[in-house]
Amino acid sequence: MKYTVSLEIALPREKVVQLLSDPEHMPKWLRGLVEHEPLSGAHGQVGTRSRVVMQSGQQTFEGIETITRREPVELQGLARETVVHYEREIVAKGMWSAARERFTETGPGTTLWVSENEYRFSGVLMRLVGLLMPGTFRKQSLQHMQDFKAFAEHGQDVREAQA
Repeated sequence: MKYTVSLEIALPREKVVQLLSDPEHMPKWLRGLVEHEPLSGAHGQVGTRSRVVMQSGQQTFEGIETITRREPVELQGLARETVVHYEREIVAKGMWSAARERFTETGPGTTLWVSENEYRFSGVLMRLVGLLMPGTFRKQSLQHMQDFKAFAEHGQDVREAQA
C-alpha cells in the first residue's frame, strides 16, 4: 500500500526539519507515542536505530525505526530550490513501512512537507487490515502532520488536547 500526503508549514525549512528530527519534541506532536528509545547512532542521522512504541486505544504497536536518508546533512545556507530528504523505515511484527519526507521552501519562512508512505504486510491479519482499512493509514499520517504543524507554528501539545 502506498500513498502521499502533504501540507504547508509557516516556518523556514531548516526549522521544520530540526523540530521534526528532535526526539525531545516527538511526544508533543506524535499522538499515541509511548516511547522512542535510541538503540544505536545519533538521533536523526542516517543509520540511527530506535525502538518505537505507539498506542491507539487498546492496541499497542512496537517496532524498530531506522533512519535511511537525510540529505543534505547540513541545513544552513541551502539554496531555495534544494529539496531536503528525511527518510526512515519501521519494521514490526507483520509489517514493514517506509516514510519518505521531502521539504521544499515555498516562500520566505514557508515549507511544503510532502510525505510518501509505503506499507508491506505479512501474515493474514495484517494483510486484511491493509486491504480493508487503507484510508485509516492515510488519515493517521495526515493527523500526525497536522499535529506537528500545530506544534511547530503555535506550540500546541497533543498531550494537553487529550487531557
